[in-house]
Amino acid sequence: MADSTFTFRVEEDLKSAFSEAAKAEDQTGAQLIRRFMRDYVERQQEQADHDAWFRRQVQAGLQSANAGLLIPGDEVEAKFAERRAETLRKLKG
Repeated sequence: MADSTFTFRVEEDLKSAFSEAAKAEDQTGAQLIRRFMRDYVERQQEQADHDAWFRRQVQAGLQSANAGLLIPGDEVEAKFAERRAETLRKLKG
């Protein structure tokens, strides 16, 4: 992969403080900025992937509801009351 130059302006005080902080970690400013950029891009991709997954889940739920594949509320309440009781038994025993 070919390298390219990224140029931007920053206050001299910030540049100096950043360079000193980088040196304290035995890094160059460029190394730290590249790491930040990679991490940022990765986080953005993870967020986009999660958003796409969530939208698919919502769409599947809507399609299921529209098809009449619903569970009555009292069944859901009973199931989770049973789970809560089981959890309490485990915690006590």
